[in-house]
Amino acid sequence: MAQDYRDLIVWQKAIELTVAVYRLTKGFLKEEIYGLTSQMRRAAISIASNIAEGRGRITSGELRQFLGLAQGSTYELQPQLIVASKIGLGSEDALHEVESISNEISKMLGSFIQTLSTAAKIERGVVGARS
Repeated sequence: MAQDYRDLIVWQKAIELTVAVYRLTKGFLKEEIYGLTSQMRRAAISIASNIAEGRGRITSGELRQFLGLAQGSTYELQPQLIVASKIGLGSEDALHEVESISNEISKMLGSFIQTLSTAAKIERGVVGARS
């Protein structure tokens, strides 16, 4: 896997998401520092971190596993955004921006995982074999 993780558009988007989450949560109530603020920040940085760590692994199977963890973190962030919105934390624009970037990353990760899974099946002769 020669490509550096920083060259991956999905990783770049994950960094963009992390910055957007930090900006969003900067305005949260101080009492949320150990609640939603911490949870949302950890989920966001976990996405970029898992993409980078997966890229640094030896096999495409390991990369797929870490991309799956990153995907899980995008799903973890979604209910946190819903709760923040429902209790009036953050501006609607900032919440929408984070949700939009998160959804985009989720789709990108899903496609990346599917591509790697298909390539692995082809390597094993599972896909494309004639009966």
